[in-house]
Amino acid sequence: MATVTSNNPPKPLSLSISNPLKPLTPKSPSLRFPPRNNHHHHRLSVNAAVSPPSSNEPSPDYRFEILSESLPFIQKFRGKTIVVKYGGAAMTSPELKASVVSDLVLLACVGLRPILVHGGGPDINRYLKQLDIPPEFRDGLRVTDATTMEIVSMVLVGKVNKNLVSLINAAGATAVGLSGHDGRLLTARPVPNSARLGFVGEVARVDPSVLRPLVDSGYIPVIASVAADEAGQAYNINADTVAGELAAALGAEKLILLTDVAGILEDREDVGSLVKEIDIKGVKKMIEDGKVGGGMIPKVKCCIRSLAQGVKTASIIDGRRQHSLLHEIMSDEGAGTMITG
Repeated sequence: MATVTSNNPPKPLSLSISNPLKPLTPKSPSLRFPPRNNHHHHRLSVNAAVSPPSSNEPSPDYRFEILSESLPFIQKFRGKTIVVKYGGAAMTSPELKASVVSDLVLLACVGLRPILVHGGGPDINRYLKQLDIPPEFRDGLRVTDATTMEIVSMVLVGKVNKNLVSLINAAGATAVGLSGHDGRLLTARPVPNSARLGFVGEVARVDPSVLRPLVDSGYIPVIASVAADEAGQAYNINADTVAGELAAALGAEKLILLTDVAGILEDREDVGSLVKEIDIKGVKKMIEDGKVGGGMIPKVKCCIRSLAQGVKTASIIDGRRQHSLLHEIMSDEGAGTMITG
């Protein structure tokens, strides 16, 4: 568990609402979202004054009905910090990447305080291949020798991070790119089996001092998951872990992990068995019973750690779904599995 130590303003943002979210479009004149085990306090049931238009272009009245449905959620989360770990298919698909960026900008526009944490495995693999360096993994972690660590830093900090910052800026918000090195935001230490993995680290300490003035001023921090130890040696750190520790250090309202699965499944072979909401005790029992396994285990444990340190809720959501962030935050339905304390 990590320990916590403790220009000009962004330009005004302009929102366009020409394309409301298709998944929120009802099939009847009544806009109703199914509750998620009554966790959210807002149970929406707004009777629309107009029916959904038959053409592809919704009417202005219908757009406003959609916006009015979002009001209770905006009020609930306005001013709250939301930490999002960005990865998986959402990083490789241009359409999903654009969806995530637009969701972040919209959330910032309505008063939420989003922070984006990212890895960049596919880009790292591509550059390693160009240099004829075969990627190697052990226990789901990338084996990172000195040469690989140099490439990881260059790709995550120099390419992936700046590309995301540029996309967010172009979408109308103002982003700032950082890594764990900057402002001593993160201090790393080697993982216990570092002899086998090389420069793979974990978070030893978080100092969010550099983040707070940025978030307070309306910027969106974009953070690459690399950091150095006390001696200055760089380490590659799992982005889920970084997101969880930052959420805890900042007292975030919500941690969201974007993944390539629907969420936690009661039956791993049945995508229809999605667990919408579960508490720490319940998800620990699922691990013990073998219902949660493989790559989902470290994600769940990351959520448990962040909840134990004060984060209100942690969600593992389907990043393959368009506008999954908005579905998770702006509806009772959600976009995956929400874990509560």
